[in-house]
Amino acid sequence: MTMPLRLPKPPSVLLTLVLAAPALGDDHAATATAIFGGGCFWCVEEAFDKVEGVVSTTSGFSGGHVENPSYNQVVSGATGHAEVVKVEYEPMRVDYPTLLHVFWRNIDPFAEDRQFCDQGSAYRSAIFFRSEEERELAEASRDELVERFGRDIATELSPFEAFYPAEDYHQGYYLRNPVRYQYYKAACGRERRLEEIWGDEAGGLGLP
Repeated sequence: MTMPLRLPKPPSVLLTLVLAAPALGDDHAATATAIFGGGCFWCVEEAFDKVEGVVSTTSGFSGGHVENPSYNQVVSGATGHAEVVKVEYEPMRVDYPTLLHVFWRNIDPFAEDRQFCDQGSAYRSAIFFRSEEERELAEASRDELVERFGRDIATELSPFEAFYPAEDYHQGYYLRNPVRYQYYKAACGRERRLEEIWGDEAGGLGLP
């Protein structure tokens, strides 16, 4: 008769270490998210979708006091929300400072409660930071612009509280409705104004 195989018991110290081992922290997460408001979220989606290391972009709303608002509610200015884009990215391929670099070069940082042809608080530019590190990086990048241009920056920096996705027809609008999108973008003067401010840096893809 074959005797059953008896495996040695793991040492108690080793077992304790295994049970006590922490899960991987955020620094090792496969993906992370960043929240940026740069006026029309269709245009912000397009800008970040071009960045290597960005996994996805989602248009939505942040910064207000109404839960699950509709687009019409937000653009009326009654909710306090801004149009934003949630950027999901791979930290091992692109870091937060690089996303900030792209963000600034896709907005008019001097415009208050508007971006390009879109006016109202819903179209304000904003960075909603999710950690103390993000806050420090966002503030440092803003301060660099103040020094560079010698004038105040209107972009809001606020702690992230909630993100509410916009209606389905807004998601990937620039891809699904390219003719209408390009007409809107040209008529709004977005690219022209970005070139006035940033020159060859407009769009932010010529990364340093």
